[in-house]
Amino acid sequence: MRRVLCSPWLISGVSLAVGVGVGAALTQQHSSSSSSSSSTGLLHRLPIIPIPTVSAKSELTPYHQGQLTPSKSTAAMKYGFPSLSNIKSRESYVTSYDPRCRTAAWVIEQLTPETLSGPSDRKLCDFKEDDSVHVYHRSSNGDYKGSGFDRGHLAAAANHKWSQKAMEDTFYLSNVAPQNPHLNQNAWNNLEKYCRSLTKQYQNVFVCSGPLYLPRQELDGKMYVKYQVIGKNHVAVPTHFFKVVILENRRGEVELRPYVMPNMPVDEKIPLERFLVPIESIERASGLLFVPNILKKTNNFQAITAGGQ
Repeated sequence: MRRVLCSPWLISGVSLAVGVGVGAALTQQHSSSSSSSSSTGLLHRLPIIPIPTVSAKSELTPYHQGQLTPSKSTAAMKYGFPSLSNIKSRESYVTSYDPRCRTAAWVIEQLTPETLSGPSDRKLCDFKEDDSVHVYHRSSNGDYKGSGFDRGHLAAAANHKWSQKAMEDTFYLSNVAPQNPHLNQNAWNNLEKYCRSLTKQYQNVFVCSGPLYLPRQELDGKMYVKYQVIGKNHVAVPTHFFKVVILENRRGEVELRPYVMPNMPVDEKIPLERFLVPIESIERASGLLFVPNILKKTNNFQAITAGGQ
């Protein structure tokens, strides 16, 4: 568990919040014992970073509690969007597509007990190209064949059992990214299951997922952003994935839980709270904004980070 947390890839993500110096120092540790003690200390030393005073992105469609909508994706717009580029609405999620990387920049969905149950059958779904994306900028199934990576869902299929079409929409390749098979089938899958379980405790659960391309320090002491590309379309392989979970309870209080996982095998026995990071680290690394949009809706807001539960 702690060896993963002290890997140069994950540390580079944390270093975005606590400074490059911390990440550089930790990458120089070699023994598992020193890695264990350092990872625990690091998580306890994460500073509380003030919420940035920046202008929030405007919402495209206002949301009203209890409104009837032709598409469940409208409900996901309640807290606005992290960015406003290449936005597309599906049956039950909203996405922003990154044509350069051939993947989504983010995908937002709302989870409820109703969306998690229904007659849909995953066996009837197949991964498919997104014809709404220009052929120059889309990925294909051929890109993933023999690559060694799974087609990792951002909006998970199991989140949208309420409708066969809603589930089929999650199989557009614009909703997936190259993901390490072990991560996809274990730790990331556990995080998806955990998000679904939160619908039993909270009135509303909003989930935003996406890829990250984080820098790491090389032997020359300099920081580089390096990532693999796969297939003839050069689909970018993320170094990490994020999942920002926005929770509303019945008292109107809002809780934010930001997670980051490295795109590599991760021991599924690691508690999920070990992957909690300051939301500012995701905002800075991704170029997205979450907190300003939430503050437009409520001041009763709490961000949970490692050690905060």
